[in-house]
Amino acid sequence: MTIGFTADDFFKCYSIVDERCAAHFALGIAQQLQEPVAILCTSGSAMLNYYPAVAEAFYSEIPLIVLSADRPPHKIDIGDGQTIRQQHVYANHILFDTQLEMIHNEDQTEYLVTNERAINKAINISISKNGPVHLNIPFEEPLYKKVEQFSLEVKVMDVLKDETTIIPDQFFENWNKAKRKLIILSTLNPPVFEKEDLDLLSSDPSVLIMSEVSANVVHKNIVWGIDTLIAPIEFDDEQIAALQPDLVVTIGGMIVSKKIKQYLRRFETKIHYHIGKRRAYDTFFKLAAHIKMPPRKWLQQLPTDYLESNYQQQWLDHFKMYLDKKPEYIQRIPWSDFKIFDLIFNQLPGNITLQLGNSSTIRYAQLFKMNDTHRVFSNRGTSGIDGCTSTAIGAAVGGKQQTILITGDVSFFYDSNALWNNYIPDNFKIILINNSGGGIFRILPGEKDESYFSTFFETTHQLDATHLCKMHDVGYHKVGDEFAFAKAYNSFINDNTRPQLLEIFTPREVNDEILLGYFKYLK
Repeated sequence: MTIGFTADDFFKCYSIVDERCAAHFALGIAQQLQEPVAILCTSGSAMLNYYPAVAEAFYSEIPLIVLSADRPPHKIDIGDGQTIRQQHVYANHILFDTQLEMIHNEDQTEYLVTNERAINKAINISISKNGPVHLNIPFEEPLYKKVEQFSLEVKVMDVLKDETTIIPDQFFENWNKAKRKLIILSTLNPPVFEKEDLDLLSSDPSVLIMSEVSANVVHKNIVWGIDTLIAPIEFDDEQIAALQPDLVVTIGGMIVSKKIKQYLRRFETKIHYHIGKRRAYDTFFKLAAHIKMPPRKWLQQLPTDYLESNYQQQWLDHFKMYLDKKPEYIQRIPWSDFKIFDLIFNQLPGNITLQLGNSSTIRYAQLFKMNDTHRVFSNRGTSGIDGCTSTAIGAAVGGKQQTILITGDVSFFYDSNALWNNYIPDNFKIILINNSGGGIFRILPGEKDESYFSTFFETTHQLDATHLCKMHDVGYHKVGDEFAFAKAYNSFINDNTRPQLLEIFTPREVNDEILLGYFKYLK
């Protein structure tokens, strides 16, 4: 298969040694192209290393085609080398999987037909349903012969038209009587709304729009910091009850904010609709319908006879009040993760693809207003730390804009083989925030002073990226305070002769106190 692909000018081929990195690299390319990317591996454990990226592609709805070489069926489980049970290995996280038939001679035309149908089905499902598919392909030796002509016809079928449902009458009934409508936008790539759409949607005073950083929307009448709004009042039953919506609409992928999910479950959201082609999740246990139509088309059918309501304005005022207090807090806090995120988001260049690592990074980013020229991505399908750097490098290769990755230390070192890659663009940049461990576990409720915490939860370490950068010919910049940041950042951002990494060290034990102190300060 490798000989066949590399000999065909139609395909752009990459060789990545680490299969886990290779699959995430392909995921990043597919994320940008919005088209299938194929990944090809040998038999055995190689395909198991694809699994994290396959699961991410499944939940993030990214087209990925897994081609796994295999040995003949009669050589499985007899002690032959490099054999495992490969059929249906991704069964729980795949849109379609099959094993191709082995063809020993030209007379086996029925197998040719079977394989042609399976290959066509896999490709078309990956395109139409936006997700991963798996073709397991057994070979017998000798492995190096080629055929003179193709005997299969592969094509994209006509069935790829958008699946569209009509808006049910019950939706309009619920919409027309709801004085408090909450719309949550999350993970929208590419974006589905223009400014005029958001103007129209927010012109209804009974509609409050909340967006997440991955929604890639910026508008004056949108609450873009969900946790900033909810955290100060989440334990005030009277205030938080006033936020309770009569109806919730979600648009986009899975929601990052744990606070909004917990809140809407706690107050038993009355009714929930999901709009758009992306998969509908019953996140609040009240999903009434999945309306499978383009969000702009749904918006155009909404009634314009608005109910009298102060729902939107009340919470926009609350949000503005909190934002007005934010600069005071940042000015008084010491060097920390919170302060460095403020510095970064104020100084990032425009017109970039911004990749955000899991899991503290994406949560901090939710607290800062995004630049409307940025396109923001994060692996939030499985929310795993594996593959964040590899995905960002793939996105840099597959995209048209400069790519900058912001990531944490555990995520970065976990995926350090991502730098073992011959295709990293010279203008690719990594901002690595090193707080010497898994800082997210200090933010979460728990016994931080117990003896087991630092070793088994926080996994503290003393690693830095100096030697990795030297080994992989990546420019290295080190920062330990605000003065050093200003100097190092300019050099880091302006040097495009090779990939660059800016490693920012912050104190391990104060970051959680400063973040939680921010919400207390707003309260």
